[in-house]
Amino acid sequence: MLLSARSFVRRLAWLLPALALAPTPSSAQTATTEQVTAALAQLEQLAEAAISDGSVPALAIGVVHDDKVVFLKGFGLREAGKPEKVDADTVFQIASMSKPISATVVAALVGDGTVSWDAKISDLDPAFRLNDPYPTSQLTVRDLFSHRSGLPGTAGDDLEEIGYERAEILRRLRFVSPSSSFRAGYSYSNFGLTEGAVAAAIPTGKTWEDVAEEKLYRPLGMTSTSSRHADFVGRANRATLHVKADGGWAAWVERQPDAQAPAGGVSSTVRDLAQWLRLELANGSHDGKQLIAATALDQTHIPLMTRGKNPVSGGQSFYGLGWNVEFGRHGLSWGHAGAFSVGARSLVTLFPERQLGIVILANAFPTGVPEGLSDSFADLVFDGKVGKDWLKDWNAIYAGMFGPAVAAAQATYATSPSPATPARPATAYAGRYANDFVGEAVVAAAGDGLVLKLGPDGARSYPLSHFDRDMFLSFPSPELPDMPSAVSFVIGADGTASTITIEALDGNGLGTLRRTRE
Repeated sequence: MLLSARSFVRRLAWLLPALALAPTPSSAQTATTEQVTAALAQLEQLAEAAISDGSVPALAIGVVHDDKVVFLKGFGLREAGKPEKVDADTVFQIASMSKPISATVVAALVGDGTVSWDAKISDLDPAFRLNDPYPTSQLTVRDLFSHRSGLPGTAGDDLEEIGYERAEILRRLRFVSPSSSFRAGYSYSNFGLTEGAVAAAIPTGKTWEDVAEEKLYRPLGMTSTSSRHADFVGRANRATLHVKADGGWAAWVERQPDAQAPAGGVSSTVRDLAQWLRLELANGSHDGKQLIAATALDQTHIPLMTRGKNPVSGGQSFYGLGWNVEFGRHGLSWGHAGAFSVGARSLVTLFPERQLGIVILANAFPTGVPEGLSDSFADLVFDGKVGKDWLKDWNAIYAGMFGPAVAAAQATYATSPSPATPARPATAYAGRYANDFVGEAVVAAAGDGLVLKLGPDGARSYPLSHFDRDMFLSFPSPELPDMPSAVSFVIGADGTASTITIEALDGNGLGTLRRTRE
């Protein structure tokens, strides 16, 4: 089946954990100060080269070793074509790297007895439902943070795309059929993890955003970190998102991720994130004070769900609670990547047995520079040399994500059938349609054509161009503006459409809506 623009983007989000586990050490030796210092000098050269050759507009890198911050530096420009430079205090959107941060916040709640990793969601948030009663009754915070609830990985992302807010998206997850039996399969779900975090915060009587600040950001002095998009856009020193355009980088689309803040809505700096790395490597201790109970934090790093092999480094990869856990060529690592296809990349990699961690932020997509630099740094520390061209291999992985799907869609809809069957009069299609998951869709005449309006109060509007008879095309994703997607009507006996199927919203079989009234 042809992927819609949004479903392809959601599959990218599903792939990120598998693609994002950076290298892990292979022997039990420690990383010496001399090894790290020598590797840092070469890491800096590699980062500068990535900027000078146009691989990314900007990078920020932080490295922690033996509970000390040993490297903080920014490279490149906050926005291409403008003079402001990135430094260690530039705020980036970190996308799915928010997940392990949220796991740390929940660990703080677990450690102080507010909630348990095995607390049932039905007790914390009785209004939440999965599609089936039994999983709904048994679902726990642990299940949602390890992506084993049975929710398809794409569930809810499409509703976010058309303008719904968090509470309504979470309510509508009950209409989505599971992709696997409960606890039997791994399916990376932004809104599943979001529900786990929000439910865990309910006993505090505070919002998730306030809990994250109170339990983690403030105690660690992460003064530039937030789970609110308004805080990000309020920072003067912030990095703009970039995508490829006409052979260069362009600031094109903004991304407002508040609906899935626990899963993808954190913004931060490498200076702030270095403190979080210290906390993780010190088992919840920071500057001599135990901020999070080690037993609660340890749970986040236990491998729970298998995900196969890292596609570039070959390490065996698992998912814990908001963390990737990998056993690779350099031993054990914890990590996570993040990406917005409209222009954000991030990566954290920790080597707990070596007391070494690195965080890399970039303001562009597609790029594998964070993974390439992280893998190169690990080789430099533990082997004294870079074993292969990691930047080349990781860039190839990310560069190939969108092209084939966009090309397939364009080929499918390149030309109408010959001879094409003309459309019916606009009155045959115009009207209101609805289902429980998508809500209401309105099709209306607009000039010589039609427009499709979706989301709360018709928040998103998509012009429809005729393709053949009762099929039209739209270009619904700002992330993939050249990727067409079908909108098809079924005509009833009265000569008017009885249903509409919106391909971009049909990834989970919920894209067909029935006419409700004229």
